[in-house]
Amino acid sequence: MTLLVVSRLVKRFGGLAATDGVDLGVREGELHAVIGPNGAGKTTLINQLSGELMPDSGTIEFAGREITSLPVHKRALAGISRSYQITSVFTEFTAQQNVMLAALAHAGHAFRFWQPAMRDPLLVASARHALEQAGLINKAAVPVSALAHGERRQLEIAMTLATKPTLLLLDEPMAGMSQHESAAMIELLLKLKGQYAILLVEHDMDAVFALADRISVLVYGRVIASDDPGTIRLNPEVREAYLGDESLVA
Repeated sequence: MTLLVVSRLVKRFGGLAATDGVDLGVREGELHAVIGPNGAGKTTLINQLSGELMPDSGTIEFAGREITSLPVHKRALAGISRSYQITSVFTEFTAQQNVMLAALAHAGHAFRFWQPAMRDPLLVASARHALEQAGLINKAAVPVSALAHGERRQLEIAMTLATKPTLLLLDEPMAGMSQHESAAMIELLLKLKGQYAILLVEHDMDAVFALADRISVLVYGRVIASDDPGTIRLNPEVREAYLGDESLVA
């Protein structure tokens, strides 16, 4: 089943079409990567899918329901969860507390009651499960300020998982990572692949080709190709768009 269906999506900023008639689909359990040069419209696309930007035209359907005009919180309740290029965590809290707060926020819990809620055994168990999925259970009691950059990115993944999503929107989860940290993130995403539908925006081509079931290439707001990794790697239009970037053809 195709879980997410994007049809003719357009977003303009003045005379610039950041997304220009984008068609895209993500199937259940699929990891679908979106790649393209800087300024191609990738983050604008993911912002529209998460509800942070409303398109000028086109439609977005999720799980058979049109969600084009739904705000962020209603898309989150429907099962769409998003991570960002820049980590968004509370550095003074522990990893587990951050995950618990994400779950509480998703449930619409008033933060003035967060301290009693933090002792809820079901919430604790749920947070620890998300941390285990993200490979961070051994850091549960560690303040975020003491976590390495890669571990913070893993924590953000755990926070998205705590919201019980169906679709993960991951915006450059490997940005700023060392080679070792990137390898750990690839391993994590391989474990999550199949359990969730994942739309991955990423510049690390080694990661993209290791992870993706399908790849869509976005250039100047348009999808110029969408296919399996082997076909995309050999596509002459894609190679030209990346100016012969060896990372695509090696």
